[in-house]
Amino acid sequence: MLATATRDGHAAHSNQHVAESGGETRPDGKVSYGYSLMRGKRSNMEDFHHAQFKTEPVSGESVGLFGVFDGHGGPNAADYVRSNLFINLLEHTKFNTDITSALVESFEGTDKQYLEHNDNASRDDGCTAVTAVVVGERLLVANVGDSRAVLSRGGKAVPMSIDHKPNSREERTRIEDAGGVVVWAGTWRVGGVLAVSRAFGDRPLKRYVIPTPDIKDEQLTSADDCLILASDGLWDVVSNQDAVAIVKDIAEADKAARRLVDEAYQRGSNDNISCVVLKFRF
Repeated sequence: MLATATRDGHAAHSNQHVAESGGETRPDGKVSYGYSLMRGKRSNMEDFHHAQFKTEPVSGESVGLFGVFDGHGGPNAADYVRSNLFINLLEHTKFNTDITSALVESFEGTDKQYLEHNDNASRDDGCTAVTAVVVGERLLVANVGDSRAVLSRGGKAVPMSIDHKPNSREERTRIEDAGGVVVWAGTWRVGGVLAVSRAFGDRPLKRYVIPTPDIKDEQLTSADDCLILASDGLWDVVSNQDAVAIVKDIAEADKAARRLVDEAYQRGSNDNISCVVLKFRF
């Protein structure tokens, strides 16, 4: 199943196997986005995305809301998070006064909602997430797991997120302090099961696999030309700098996103491949 966009910026599903793309430009012309998603070599599609511009009701400013959500163990968590995370963020009482705190609390609150929503269900799936919020020339990136954000600044790749791997010193210490273990099983895994240490869902591992995001807050300048948000289906086969080089000279964000997905597939990615590209003109 392939994730595609609906008019409200959410992902829907179709039966197409090829990549599907689209995009939009902010009313002032300074920010545009494009998205592209491909099921790839997987039998099922568990990636979703969100991409839209909305008018913030209090300030009247245009707010860009973008995310890539990579499900594991099924699509339910990813689908739920992409549908609810940004609603919770925009409705948060701190959105206009302390957006960093609003992001953290929205991530944690959405995770709690999902687990409560599925309290009587047997589903134990989860998802990673990398999100970007653009207000004016301010960019905030928040992530859990190994979906990644990379900024192109003067043609050089600048990491905007941290891959949450269970074998990193900080994450391993946190997991072990909580009573968990990190075990090698083809790769380092929480409890020998999950290859990421932060995620939404994952009910059996929730004590160790937290939904608290890392956040990067940047003021965009004329040196910043694009931002790439993508699932590990892209990053497994395309380096940060390669991704920036691939899209640098592609003016249209939707064509840039499609080019990245096609490149990852051609390089042999075995996963779902999804990305959102933002182009800046400051």
